[in-house]
Amino acid sequence: MSTFGKRLRDCRKEKGLSQNEIAKILSTNHSVIGKYERDDVKPSIDVAKKLADLLNTTVAYLVGETQDNELLKDTDMLKRLKDINDLPEQDKQAILYNLDALLRDAKTRLAYK
Repeated sequence: MSTFGKRLRDCRKEKGLSQNEIAKILSTNHSVIGKYERDDVKPSIDVAKKLADLLNTTVAYLVGETQDNELLKDTDMLKRLKDINDLPEQDKQAILYNLDALLRDAKTRLAYK
């Protein structure tokens, strides 16, 4: 099972940041970041939110509530998702059914390239 500290360290390394760089941005000491990564200390929710924002992930990912560490930031895609979500359930299901079919087709084409 992945801990907060391991996920934090993995995200930090993926972004190419050092503990010192994160500490400087958060106005703290690098040893505090090291304690978070070793799971010696848990950050406050405010600090966890700042870390998630800095690392372009979510608090839910850092605390292990989700396996997806990618944060959707495409505003056009977010608007489309909101528009779909606001539709009546029958329309929403029809769109999602068609979208699933299109995604399957696209993935199949990619697999055979």
